[in-house]
Amino acid sequence: MRNLPLSPPQCHIILLLLLIALTHLCMRVTSAACHVDDESGLLGFKSGITADPSGLLASWKQGKDCCTWAGVKCRVNHRVTNLSLSGQPGKPNSYLSGKISPALTKLKFLEGLYLQKLRQLSGPFPDILFGLPNIKYVYIEDNKLSGRIPKTVRNLTRLSALSLLGNRFTGSIPGSISKLTELTQLNLGGNLLHGSIPPGIQNLKNLTFLGLDRNQLSGPIPNFLGQFSKLQFLRLSVNNFTGEIPDSISTLSRTLTSLELGNNFLTGKIPDFLGKFKKLDTLILANNKLSGTVPKSFSDLTKIFKLHVEHNKLVDPFPQLHVKSFKSLDLSHNEFHLKKIPQWVVTSPIMFNLRLAKCGIQMKFQDFKPSEASFYDSIDLSENDISGDPTALLNKTKNLVRFKASGNKLRFDLGKLRIPSKLKEFDLSRNSVFGKVPAGVARVEKLNVSHNHLCGPIPPTKSPASAFVGNDCLCGAPLKPCKA
Repeated sequence: MRNLPLSPPQCHIILLLLLIALTHLCMRVTSAACHVDDESGLLGFKSGITADPSGLLASWKQGKDCCTWAGVKCRVNHRVTNLSLSGQPGKPNSYLSGKISPALTKLKFLEGLYLQKLRQLSGPFPDILFGLPNIKYVYIEDNKLSGRIPKTVRNLTRLSALSLLGNRFTGSIPGSISKLTELTQLNLGGNLLHGSIPPGIQNLKNLTFLGLDRNQLSGPIPNFLGQFSKLQFLRLSVNNFTGEIPDSISTLSRTLTSLELGNNFLTGKIPDFLGKFKKLDTLILANNKLSGTVPKSFSDLTKIFKLHVEHNKLVDPFPQLHVKSFKSLDLSHNEFHLKKIPQWVVTSPIMFNLRLAKCGIQMKFQDFKPSEASFYDSIDLSENDISGDPTALLNKTKNLVRFKASGNKLRFDLGKLRIPSKLKEFDLSRNSVFGKVPAGVARVEKLNVSHNHLCGPIPPTKSPASAFVGNDCLCGAPLKPCKA
């Protein structure tokens, strides 16, 4: 039987179907595999990893489109442009061990490298960065990279952000870093860097973030920091800086939102010009040798929500602040005589952290009636002259983790207190607390109810004997057994 010829319309339909099928097949082939160099570079990185207990790289398998691998993003022409791998602090097994493989230099279109909180990555400053012509954003944070930051860092002129936060880099900050004039963020915090801040940093005019905290840097805070007209965050805490807070910082009043100078050896007075920083929400001056009064101009800091000036030599009077809400306030261990907890603290709709230890407070605890108590995470009113009963407040707190009121005149029945479920640290030592120790203390990790008037058997606890000594008649482990 002869085959009948196809009519023109039928031919067109068949050709169209074939074209659609071929196009679909080509698209599948094209999208099924990333560039061979990108795949090779990523697999090379994986081969340099000696431990991956949580399977962060489990999806990295040869033959599977690398643009679908965990932490990998592709954009231009299906090329890898971002690599982002992050550990989770709450999960002990969420880390990577090993070194950063030079194979990553094959990722020629890579713009962003984010290796954060992986904890066990080691080795020197990654030279692979010099072989990535398009790299702009580098965040290699909370790992174990070590050695010196090389002078050749000057060659990374395309960088917009460089963060080596939380590693083990040593030596001084290389002056050649001044060549990275495109930087908007520079974070070298949490390393072992020493020496002074190099003058060349003043060339980084585009900085909005400068983090040099938690190192071993020394010398005076340089005047040239005031030249950063775009700076929003300045972090210099936990170093060995000396001298006074430089006047040049006053030029940052229009842009700065966070100023952190705590845990240094700064002297002199707190500058009055800080009250002109209208955008300032965080000010950390704690653990220095600052003296004098807190400037009255601080009453103009209407956006401040975190103020820490503890452990200085500051004296009365403390100014009245006009803030809508406060997240964290610490005035502890100065020479203040507040007499009462300030009203602007009481009326704050949000307060997570309140620390007023040794602030000369003389009041009944019942008179402390915050407008909102459920947000409190930490309260420290130690070493004051506070009497009365905190039970009403503590029974309202849902999120309290830390409560410290040692060295006061509190007098109440501890047995009637409902221990907050999240409480981890509880210090009522050296008061006049009476009654029994409630069973809820068993979950408190750091407990001290010593030197009170408590009596009766101690419930099961992991706390040492020092947490219970100096009471009237407590018994049972870890003290002497109770009498039958």
